[in-house]
Amino acid sequence: MAELTEQKQQARAMWAMGDYPSIVHRIAGAGTAAVEAAQVSEGDTVLDLACGSGNATIPAAKAGAETTGLDLTPELLEAGRANAADAGVEIDWVEGDAEQLPFEDASFDAVLSVFGCMFAPDHAKTASEIARVLEPGGRIAICAWTPEGNVGRFFMTVAKHMPPPPEGFQPPILWGTEDHARELFGGTGVDLEFERTSVEFVAPSMQDFYDEYERALPPIVAAKALLEPQGKWDPLRDEVVELYESMNVADDGSYRQPAEFLLIKGSKS
Repeated sequence: MAELTEQKQQARAMWAMGDYPSIVHRIAGAGTAAVEAAQVSEGDTVLDLACGSGNATIPAAKAGAETTGLDLTPELLEAGRANAADAGVEIDWVEGDAEQLPFEDASFDAVLSVFGCMFAPDHAKTASEIARVLEPGGRIAICAWTPEGNVGRFFMTVAKHMPPPPEGFQPPILWGTEDHARELFGGTGVDLEFERTSVEFVAPSMQDFYDEYERALPPIVAAKALLEPQGKWDPLRDEVVELYESMNVADDGSYRQPAEFLLIKGSKS
């Protein structure tokens, strides 16, 4: 793998913080949806891009596909290996950069990404690489949080409290807009379709949900590590708690939060 830029090194370090593998069960439905949308079947060659600990990788392998999971963060790949062993499936786990995929042209029947490739800094380069490694007739299925959905609102809330991003930064949640996705894949030969759907986060209470995320979700863990020594953590924590309270649709004291995402589907001509 080529030497990483400082921005990518920081991203890799962030996603190693907390305990992301312990909470990805909350988005398991999106992994299954991506596998189904890409019509993954036995004998397919499948790439799960920015695969994390295997949310789409493992369902694809269970469907009989010859599956590769690629991620920038070694700790997430290690968790993926353990999850695959528990599931009884064989997967090729690769440490790599979504913007510089270490695969030949037309290597895969399907490319999946579940809230993963959206975090690569160069959106257009990432989309170009997805199209490059996809064989003619191949399919894509990409899940991306929408800006107006609850997870998109969370990311925008955190961003208000963090240092300004580098020049030219593209917010990951742009992937959750149809116009941006069309622009990214324009000229790549990949024809797109879109579906707005959601997963649901549930917990015994809002406080239980928040406490779990403060402990495990890398963006919150990283924000706390940066802001708390400066005495700037409490305002962000209070705003996130208020936001989570406003998102709760349960009326029995428990917590239930719908989380909208855009399912980007397509095939390569």
